[in-house]
Amino acid sequence: MPGTVLLLAAAPAGKGCLVDAASVLPVLAAVPPAVLSGTDTANVVELADPLEPQAVLTRLRAAAAAPGPLTVFVTGQLQLDRRQRLPHLALARTTPATVRYTAFPWHWFREELRLRPAGATDFVLDLHADPETWEWLRANPLDTGRDSAVHGRIAPPPSRRTVATPAYMKAVATILRSGHRPPLDQLHQQALSRLPQESVGYVLTARGPAAGDPHALISAAVAARRHGDADALAAHHELTAVRAQGPASEEALHWSEVRADLAMFAGDPARSCRAWLAVATTRLTAGQAPDAPAVEAAVDRAHHQWGQITDPARARELGPALADLRARVPGRREGALDHVHKHLRELQTLGS
Repeated sequence: MPGTVLLLAAAPAGKGCLVDAASVLPVLAAVPPAVLSGTDTANVVELADPLEPQAVLTRLRAAAAAPGPLTVFVTGQLQLDRRQRLPHLALARTTPATVRYTAFPWHWFREELRLRPAGATDFVLDLHADPETWEWLRANPLDTGRDSAVHGRIAPPPSRRTVATPAYMKAVATILRSGHRPPLDQLHQQALSRLPQESVGYVLTARGPAAGDPHALISAAVAARRHGDADALAAHHELTAVRAQGPASEEALHWSEVRADLAMFAGDPARSCRAWLAVATTRLTAGQAPDAPAVEAAVDRAHHQWGQITDPARARELGPALADLRARVPGRREGALDHVHKHLRELQTLGS
């Protein structure tokens, strides 16, 4: 099965830049796609200094939907938003004051890739942190999701008025240009061995889910198009979590979110939309803030799935609930509530 490779290099333009991220892309692009992916053939998507987080999300979403192995190479710098102090990948227009609106939220990687098949997603990361983010990382791991294998490093802030080079990723690319891709853990160790010890920073290694993990079993069922079996297994874990910890517990909500994604994979956007609306409502009722990442993600996904519904009657049925939630949770995309109202008017015209 063909592989997919996403090459993402991003850093702010101007004085906020900590690393010359895009300089690694010519070296990576010189590596044959099959070697980058570790498969016989591969499709490569390159994002060099993207301007908009939504553009990155669109490409990531498309890569996540590819059925074969996915390797994501990310070079860039991490910054915290001022409101929630959550890590973001800084993009070309990012400044310290605009992180929330101009950078790519790191948790979007986890959200978009969490139901890919077990063992099918690899991250290779060469990241630099500003001083504030470096301190945050001392107490908080960088979460890329339980289903992805991760190798790489987060480098400490460079000296003032200097722009660092992505030395780890360049080492990875140089090794791969030989035409052979060793197992990623070996590639990772070989790349680290070429760096000065003081520049390594935090080393990132995570192997992904074990074969018996329920998420792996669900992903295998989805890959085999046994959508009913996948949902039944997720429903079992959801019910177990509700009984043990309550419907608003993170474990129960996690499985509710899995079932919402499974409805999407099964080609039932109305069921997926309804499930995401329920998740968002439960989180808000439990006291979570309208701008909490999990709340925003649930409403954004409900909105996206609502737009995929082809039956006007079912879309009209769900539209008012989505509009109510959008009024409370506007999200990061300007005009989201206006879009709901406009589409609802179009649906009413179709129904008249």
